[in-house]
Amino acid sequence: MADTYILFEHASGYALFHANGVEEIAMNLAQVEGNITDFSKFTGIIRLVAFAPFKDGIRALENANAISEGILHDDLQLFLEANLPKPGKKGKVLLGVSDQKIGGVLSESLQISCQHSGAIPELMRGIRLHFAKLIKGLSSEASSKAQLGLGHSYSRAKVKFNVNRVDNMIIQSIAILDQLDKDINTFAMRIREWYGYHFPELVRIVSDNYVYAQIVNIIGERKTLDEEKCAAILEVLGDQEKVNHIVEAGRTSIGADIPEIDLHNVQTFCTRVTNLAQYRLMLQNYLKTKMQQCAPNLAALIGEQVGARLISHAGSLTNLAKFPASTVQILGAEKALFRALKTRGNTPKYGLIYHSSFIGKAKSKDKGRVSRYLANKCSIATRLDCFSEIPTSVVGEHLRKQVEDRLKYIENGEAPRKNIDVMKEAVDEAEAARQAYLDSAAKGEKRKKKKKAKTADEDEPMPEAAAAAEEAPEDDGELEEKKKKKKKKRESAAGVAIEAY
Repeated sequence: MADTYILFEHASGYALFHANGVEEIAMNLAQVEGNITDFSKFTGIIRLVAFAPFKDGIRALENANAISEGILHDDLQLFLEANLPKPGKKGKVLLGVSDQKIGGVLSESLQISCQHSGAIPELMRGIRLHFAKLIKGLSSEASSKAQLGLGHSYSRAKVKFNVNRVDNMIIQSIAILDQLDKDINTFAMRIREWYGYHFPELVRIVSDNYVYAQIVNIIGERKTLDEEKCAAILEVLGDQEKVNHIVEAGRTSIGADIPEIDLHNVQTFCTRVTNLAQYRLMLQNYLKTKMQQCAPNLAALIGEQVGARLISHAGSLTNLAKFPASTVQILGAEKALFRALKTRGNTPKYGLIYHSSFIGKAKSKDKGRVSRYLANKCSIATRLDCFSEIPTSVVGEHLRKQVEDRLKYIENGEAPRKNIDVMKEAVDEAEAARQAYLDSAAKGEKRKKKKKAKTADEDEPMPEAAAAAEEAPEDDGELEEKKKKKKKKRESAAGVAIEAY
């Protein structure tokens, strides 16, 4: 018969319990589930052996992180070595744990037989329910506060060390950007159909959706075109010939008259569309900044938007870095791939990287070769961005130059530089950029320290000035005499000035 102990990890510390009749409990599990809630019956099964509280919240967070990652913390090891009896000749010792990972670590490190199934989960549930009553001096309120504090600290630590915390912003930004593109195009089509009832000729003159909405907002009623509106239209278009076309078309338009209330609604909608287009530009700049911070090499190689779409489709920058180059090449063309495999047809040559300018520059027969080469370089750039401590865009720029040279080689036969020479040069430049970054960071730290020391010196009084003030104190009478003398001098000077005047 094995002597069964249960390890319970709580926010306030580690607790070790002794369990009686675990085999009988496992046989009558249905009855035990109902009796778990009765504290008097539960204490007949469970007995507290030892309890080791955590010294502070930092130590509790360290132990929680170690347990979640399946690592044996020193506190837990010392606690078990001190309180858990060693297996002897009479019987074995069995330790019940809540997680399989920590059980495996304890078995390897301390040579303890661990179990996490059977009756152990039900006993754990009862301990969790009656924990405040089983530990002397621990109230239910203090237990709930400890759990809440540790839960907040653990969540903050997970968010802080989450590798996806930066690229999550990129994923959301590119999703919003794609949605805005669809919405703006749909809204612009509505404006063209709505305002085309009044001024149909304007669509042929102004093709851009954003500019069209601005022009509609300026013109309003086509019969009211004057010099002031023409000047505003010229400021938007920047082409006097187009402005003249608009004026001429407004005079000879075949469109119907539009009521004032309808025109007001059209112009209000145009204002909303122009605001959306302006926000899209702001979001695009934000995405560019985020890509420069998170994946500078990938952005330098393939562009911010295509790189962001690759990260978004992969789920994170880490996932994209784990993909082989062949997967990166067809990322986004999964439907075509599985359809080709099912029908035994030709597999797709490219997915999202088709939107890159390199694929557009290549001839139709060479697009597959260029996409394969570009996917290789994207895989290198992504891994550098993901696993470098201080990522820079130096290697990405060299990779971009390599792809350009490969395009020239495919078109003209011009031999590119060897890959080993380019990579050696890129690594040297990247190391120099990294060292420059570290030097600038060290200089910034020195400046901060000097500034703090200077402010501390200014706040403290000078000892020499304080000593001089103590040695030569002035009486109130002497100060009053000096003030009277200064006043007499001012009055006499004023009298001389008046006489001279």
